[in-house]
Amino acid sequence: MSISRRGLLIGLPLLLAGCASTSGTQQADYSARPNELHPLKEVPLDKIRPELRRTEVAYATEHKPGTIVVDTPARRLYYVLDNGRAMRYGVGVGRAGLALAGNAYVGRKAEWPTWTPTANMQRREARYKKLAGGMPGGPNNPLGARAMYLYRGGADTHFRIHGTNQPESIGHAMSSGCIRMMNHDVVDLYSRVKVGDRVVVIQEARA
Repeated sequence: MSISRRGLLIGLPLLLAGCASTSGTQQADYSARPNELHPLKEVPLDKIRPELRRTEVAYATEHKPGTIVVDTPARRLYYVLDNGRAMRYGVGVGRAGLALAGNAYVGRKAEWPTWTPTANMQRREARYKKLAGGMPGGPNNPLGARAMYLYRGGADTHFRIHGTNQPESIGHAMSSGCIRMMNHDVVDLYSRVKVGDRVVVIQEARA
C-alpha cells in the first residue's frame, strides 16, 4: 500500500507528537522535586540510558501484584502490577560475592535514611569505622532519598533497596550488596511499596 505525499505530511505531525508525548512523560518522571527534604534536581533524559528509565511494561509472572522482583543479571527491578503489567526500573546491584538471593520482605521503610556501615564493611575498610555512629540522611548519604530494608524471619538481612548519590552506578554490579536506584525512581517505588511486601531476588544460575 502506497502513502501519498499529502497523507505523509498530514500524518507526520501526529507521529512526532506521539514521540514527543512519550519523551515528555519520561522527562516528567525525572523532573525537579523542590519539596523534598533535600530537593532533587531535574535529571535530563540524555543522562539516563533509555533501557534504564522507569517504564511500565508487560510482565508475565506468577508473583502477586505488590511483589518486588529484582532481576540481578539484567540489572532490572520490577514492581508487579495488575493485569500482567509491571513497573520496570534500572538498578545497580552487588559485586560478586556480595549479593542477596532468594526471598525476603520489606521490614521497614525510611525517607532520607541514616546510613551505618555494617560490621563487615567496617572490618574490610578502615574509613567506615569513622561512621560507626551513622551518617545522617542527605545528598552525600549513599542511601539516597529512600530506603526499604529487607528482612527474613523477623531479622534484618542488612540488604536494602535504596537511592544513590552515584547515579552512574545504575546498570552495573559495583555496590556492597544492596540494590541501588536513581533517587527519582526510588521515591516512586517507595510510594508504591508497603511494609510486608514480598521481595524476590534472582541471581545468575550456577552450573
